[in-house]
Amino acid sequence: MIRILLACAGGMSTSLLMLRMQEEAEKRGIEVTVDAGPEKNIENLMGTFDVLLLGPQVRYAIGNVKKICEGKVPFDVIEMRDYGMMDGVKVLDKALKMYDDFYK
Repeated sequence: MIRILLACAGGMSTSLLMLRMQEEAEKRGIEVTVDAGPEKNIENLMGTFDVLLLGPQVRYAIGNVKKICEGKVPFDVIEMRDYGMMDGVKVLDKALKMYDDFYK
């Protein structure tokens, strides 16, 4: 089971993307959970996710996220275009690649 956290300003704007990613994972038969939460709670949520993706609107927090996550879990910012299009396929692919690159 791969646990993905999508972090944004309040945890709400990523809900549609979260659903699309889960639907795509189900189509592929991949065991994935996707949750959304506010960027400010990342440190408190450590240990509950395997991959962290930040919404582009909180790109400014990448320095702080690096301090919290570096060496523990893979993290990156979702591409603006993929986020704007709510492209669950591309964002899921990105998360899975990050997982494979980090843990394997």
